Amino acid sequence: MPSLQGASAHHRAACRPGLCLSGKVPLRTRTRAAVALSTAGALLAGAVLAGCEYSYDDGWRTALNYVSAAPRVTEPDVAAEQWQNEPVSAAGLEAWLETVQLGSGLQVAHRGYGLLQAKEVRTETVAGLPVGTYVLALVCRSQRPVTFTVSNEVYTMVHLSLRCGSKRQNVIYLAKETALTFRVEAQSEANYAYRLIWL
Repeated sequence: MPSLQGASAHHRAACRPGLCLSGKVPLRTRTRAAVALSTAGALLAGAVLAGCEYSYDDGWRTALNYVSAAPRVTEPDVAAEQWQNEPVSAAGLEAWLETVQLGSGLQVAHRGYGLLQAKEVRTETVAGLPVGTYVLALVCRSQRPVTFTVSNEVYTMVHLSLRCGSKRQNVIYLAKETALTFRVEAQSEANYAYRLIWL
């Protein structure tokens, strides 16, 4: 038995603090492990935070987005509009009539068109139009409005100053066989056209 006690004492003497192999973990080892864990945790938290994006509303981002999303304002092409209202020559009248849909057709009772010089007045009378309902279409092509007047022997049925580029349609009813007079006048050079269609 004395030999066992001596061996136990020798074993305790050979064990240095912090390095003994026993069932208990020394205090220094636990401290090192805690420091290592806290360092790893700090590094992990730093990596996670480095990947985050912080945003806040300072009022400028909304204003910039609004400016960039606003549509651009475009000025109308005045020269193009004026060119579209420039009268065509006598050779181009038929093509213009097809464009404005006043060409000849099966239901056309009468049609008139032409090229007017500035301040020119043109008058035409069509006799013997039968009883019925008609659609009168009027168009022009000029820098200034063109005045159309349609009348019978008793009264004026249509009198208007038409802004060129648009088409005007009126319904006319003739209670008896009638002669209609078409009068067209322009302050500047103009193309004009009118057409009566039976309904």
